[in-house]
Amino acid sequence: MKIVAHELHEVRSMPLHFAAARSTAHSPIARALARKAHARAANDNGDAAQMQAAASSFDNTMRAALRHFAEHGLGAARAARQQAEQAHFTGDREGYRWWLGVCRTLDRRLAGQLEDRIAIETFLTR
Repeated sequence: MKIVAHELHEVRSMPLHFAAARSTAHSPIARALARKAHARAANDNGDAAQMQAAASSFDNTMRAALRHFAEHGLGAARAARQQAEQAHFTGDREGYRWWLGVCRTLDRRLAGQLEDRIAIETFLTR
């Protein structure tokens, strides 16, 4: 099928009409989908106590990291790393985990380096 020049001109001069967007509140399709979504709703926070405990732990670590930063400034992550190292070498596992968490909150890379170094040292001493 060939398009002749005068037909091409007619196609280009055709007016375009746009339909206004429909409100989703009044759309029958949107209403039907909304009803189905409500019917499928489920309690997705069944582990609320566990989630609350994890959030509380994060909040405590974050508060401690912010206080530590206020005290030590830009060297806070290094100071937390030193505290974690000291706790590790004195055998205080709980203290090590705490200070490693503070260090990780302030500087994830630095905490990762400490974890890697201690893991290697622990592996080599066995």
